[in-house]
Amino acid sequence: MQRYFVSDDQVKNDRLIIQGDDYHHIVRVMRMEKGSELICVLPSNKAVLCKIEQITNEHVIVRVVKWIDEQTELPIQIYIAHGLPKGDKLEFVIQKGTELGASSFIPFVAARSIVKWDAKKANKKLERWKKIAKEAAEQSHRGKIPDVHAPMTIHELIEFAKTVDYRVFAYEEEAKQGNHQTLAAVFQQMKRGHSLLAVFGPEGGFSDEEVELFKHHGFFSCSLGPRILRTETAPLYLLAVASYQFELQ
Repeated sequence: MQRYFVSDDQVKNDRLIIQGDDYHHIVRVMRMEKGSELICVLPSNKAVLCKIEQITNEHVIVRVVKWIDEQTELPIQIYIAHGLPKGDKLEFVIQKGTELGASSFIPFVAARSIVKWDAKKANKKLERWKKIAKEAAEQSHRGKIPDVHAPMTIHELIEFAKTVDYRVFAYEEEAKQGNHQTLAAVFQQMKRGHSLLAVFGPEGGFSDEEVELFKHHGFFSCSLGPRILRTETAPLYLLAVASYQFELQ
């Protein structure tokens, strides 16, 4: 069943008013009619089964049928920080990372980022990233849409790190040296409700200066197994491991 996220200003007692892109998707893409059912997710992360009561030229008005009890969020919060990669790799990470349960995505300008952040195109780019996260959250039946931040500098990222419980960065030298225990040890320490900031470099990895900066500020360097993963694969590996650790055991 189709799922749509709504804001507080769309809620009118036991009715919800849907407009904009979601209106277009309901009416033009899905071709729903009066009486069709869909799921709406409120800002409180609660889901409700709704039935379409009226379709106008600009709005779909739905009535709440019943509340739905579901648990689709990871028990821990994982923030994915990613050095700006080439092409559409970050879009891929946001889409698949949302499906796997990430709480937030934080692009940052790394020393070896080939892509340069264009401030003139910033709003349009950020809007696209947020749309990708929203659509992926709907598709995967998430209870919330992950936040997507505007790109930070590495020093802004370090400052943000002070707000989370645990901090790691994926470092290929750990894999080369066969040190594979750190990530498992961090997950074993974490409890439900804890937060983790996981940092991944761009295609060229981290500079020596970045590695020292992370370590100086309490980040643990970790491998992601014995194989060297692509920059867009690494965050998904970590999220999959977290799901196994906290949801499947």
